[in-house]
Amino acid sequence: MAGYYPPVGFHFRVEFSDISKNDNDTRFQSVTGLSVEYDMETFKEGGENRFEHSLPVRTKYPDLVLKRGYLTADSDVFKWCKKAFQEREFKPANLIISLLNENHEPLKTWNIVGAWPKKWSVSDFNAENNAIVIETLELRYQFFTIQN
Repeated sequence: MAGYYPPVGFHFRVEFSDISKNDNDTRFQSVTGLSVEYDMETFKEGGENRFEHSLPVRTKYPDLVLKRGYLTADSDVFKWCKKAFQEREFKPANLIISLLNENHEPLKTWNIVGAWPKKWSVSDFNAENNAIVIETLELRYQFFTIQN
C-alpha cells in the first residue's frame, strides 16, 4: 500500500468520558497496561506423568498507568482521584484511549470499562535536577474492548 507507515506510539489521546471534558485532561505523556492474558489451571491426567493439561480459566488485566506533567490548574481527573483517596468516594469511570494518525483521527481505540484510582503519585522534587514534575495515576479496571 503506497504511503502506508506503521503508527507511531507518541500520538494518542486519553479521554475520561464520565469525568472530564477538559482538553488538559486528555494529554498524557505515557500509557501502559493495555494488555490481557488468561489465568491458567492445570490438570493432571491419571496414569500419564509426562505432561499436564493447561486450560484457560479467566482473563486478567494489569493496572493501567497514566503519566503526565503535573497540572496545578483545575483538573477534573485530579478531583476524581482526590475524592477517592481523601473521601473514599469511588466513582468508576470509563476511558477512551485512542491511537491517532497524522490527521489526529483515531486509528484504534481502547474502551476501558469501570476504572477507579488505585494509586496517585508525583515525582520527586530535587533542586539538583532540571526536570518536569510528573504525575502518575494507576487505575484498576474491569476490562477493555478494542475498536478499529
